[in-house]
Amino acid sequence: MAGRALKPVGAPTRGTTNPNRLRRVDRWLASDPAVTRLLRRADEPLVVDLGYGASPVTTVEMARWLRSVRRDVRVLGLEIDAERVAVAQTRVDKPWLDFRRGGFELAGTRPVLVRAFNVLRQYDEAEVPGAWSLMLDAMAPDGLLVEGTCDEIGRLSTWVAVGHDGPRTLTLSVHLGSLERPSTVAERLPKALIHRNVPGERVHELLSALDVCWATAAPHQNFGVRARWTHTVHLLTGRGWPVLNRPSRWRLGELTVPWSAVAPSDRGLVP
Repeated sequence: MAGRALKPVGAPTRGTTNPNRLRRVDRWLASDPAVTRLLRRADEPLVVDLGYGASPVTTVEMARWLRSVRRDVRVLGLEIDAERVAVAQTRVDKPWLDFRRGGFELAGTRPVLVRAFNVLRQYDEAEVPGAWSLMLDAMAPDGLLVEGTCDEIGRLSTWVAVGHDGPRTLTLSVHLGSLERPSTVAERLPKALIHRNVPGERVHELLSALDVCWATAAPHQNFGVRARWTHTVHLLTGRGWPVLNRPSRWRLGELTVPWSAVAPSDRGLVP
């Protein structure tokens, strides 16, 4: 995990964290075909967890999930706050798990995968492309950035998968047992989209269509909330939305669409 010393780029986050808060994205990382292929083919399977917060628990949990994909994966937690790094040192398990001070420059490392959750939420939308570029420039040529947001207990979660060719997909993941309506997830959209949930924007159209399909699928609630959500997504595909993942993922409360289906209308800030 050695890398050249660089000045950390970025600002400290609020630091909020909880055990299992990022379970939804962890589960996706450990099962998504593009991610698992990337990890299995990598000569140096280094993964960075950027901005893990006041406790390293979510980094430790991610390392456990990714070891189910490849046993020799190495996970590095980066925090710009030196005190948080000092706290995390108690969980170090070299060479498989380590913690270091760093920001968007990724501390001079060259990972194949970066998870940056609840980091860009405090930034302006105009700063998103620059932050993405800084991270991608430091990554391996075929690297993947997974950048997103979730609520405090991980029941509402969204993320964008970004490669060197730009953003590729948007994933929504919700706890079905507590879901009132799908558009509730709007408050946890990634920074690139959170201000775009307004009429005229594609992400608003997606969430509005999901609400209509959810209401239409209400009779399926008799067979359980998973059946209702699965039928909701079937109805959504019938309306022409290009849903990428399979019914087995829908049952987990997941929904993935191409970035092109939800990209900002002006394309001025985020590609």
